Amino acid sequence: MKILMGTKNPGKIEGARQAFETYFENVEIEGISVESEVSNQPVNEEIFLGAKNRVKNLKKYAKQNNLKADYYIASEAGITDLLGEWIDINAVVIEDAEGYQSVGTSQGFQIPQKYVQEIKETELGKVMDKIFEKEKLGQGKGGISYLTKGQVSRIDLTKSAFLMALIN
Repeated sequence: MKILMGTKNPGKIEGARQAFETYFENVEIEGISVESEVSNQPVNEEIFLGAKNRVKNLKKYAKQNNLKADYYIASEAGITDLLGEWIDINAVVIEDAEGYQSVGTSQGFQIPQKYVQEIKETELGKVMDKIFEKEKLGQGKGGISYLTKGQVSRIDLTKSAFLMALIN
């Protein structure tokens, strides 16, 4: 099964691979960097919009480069206060070769109010890097791994979001 994913982020690709392998055999995911067309730090509705735009741009890239896939997928992380508190979630979009789309989200974690403005002005990954004095936490296990003492990783969040999308 050939899957094109709108990112080169290894943590997101691994999470997607684990989710798809729950349902399918011979999963091959190729990561391709495409634009989300939303801000660097997606907020509220921009989260799903970014994932949908990545799928749209991924399909456009595939057509221009004569690439075929069974699925076109994307993941976008962002912060939302639509439930009354600021939380970070991952939103994913899966589109099959016939154009059927499904969506899913990961579990979320609360963002302390004292960091919200700085996150909006930069992005969560940069703020996490500063807090934990690391570089590019989002490319691996993510800041969530530090927050949960290794119990939940960025890979886990991405995997859960794709699992939710795959049940549809």
